[in-house]
Amino acid sequence: MTSAIQVGITRAGLTPPSLRSVSHTLVEAEVWTAMRAEAEAAIVEEPLYAGIIQATVLDQPSLAHAFAYRLAHRLGDGDLARLSMRDLCLSAFEADPHAGAHAVRDLVAIRERDPTCRRYLDPFLFYKGLAALEGYRVAHWLWHQGRATLSLHVQSRISEVFGADIHPAARIGSGVFIDHATGVVIGETTVIADDVSILQSVTLGGNGKESGDRHPKIERGVLLSVGAKVLGNIRVGEGAKVAAAAVVLHDVPAHTTVAGVPARVVSQLRTAEPPALSMDQFFGDGI
Repeated sequence: MTSAIQVGITRAGLTPPSLRSVSHTLVEAEVWTAMRAEAEAAIVEEPLYAGIIQATVLDQPSLAHAFAYRLAHRLGDGDLARLSMRDLCLSAFEADPHAGAHAVRDLVAIRERDPTCRRYLDPFLFYKGLAALEGYRVAHWLWHQGRATLSLHVQSRISEVFGADIHPAARIGSGVFIDHATGVVIGETTVIADDVSILQSVTLGGNGKESGDRHPKIERGVLLSVGAKVLGNIRVGEGAKVAAAAVVLHDVPAHTTVAGVPARVVSQLRTAEPPALSMDQFFGDGI
């Protein structure tokens, strides 16, 4: 039976745009149009939630405004009211074109990789991983504006509300999927390339009290599975996989799977699609 959501998207003549085959500008326009169609269908599906959907999506002039409104609603508190938080988030998205483009690609990444995601509207409204990542993008912009106090406030609120602790100085690319978010820790000098997938309870941390550049560098297409710990200024190469609960203390070559405590190489195979995109959770026999 066709759902109201499917009807809304079909009427709009839309199909989910591919993250890897269209430009950022085209993706943003198509995603925003699709999400508005989904919102209209969702109001019919659930009238009790209509007011929230109307205010959060349909009353907003753009996807950037919608992200700012939703983040403010979830991160605003007694210390920094929702209205001030909304203005802050919107300033970040409008001042930094990368922040807006990254947010769109992050949303598309969830739609492509998460088998439970049936529409763009769901992660936008409810997924903690997306909210934590876009909140980080606001904090990151503030950090580079020299507004460290406010940046750290946003980081703190993200940790309190979404259970993910992402330092605002970390550098994170686009098309990043943080699944569930709970227990994710990303340190100050961490660098994460585009098209990486990070599952719950992953730590990208230091390995002691060293100062300076002390956190991991995660290259494109890497999959970090549940509870993986990557510690120190080490590199996880392009297209690598880190198995659940593995503790990585040394560089991981590209297109390699590592597992165990401490992590060791269990396979080396370049696949047609990077593991972060395929979300292939097979790490080897007995793992």
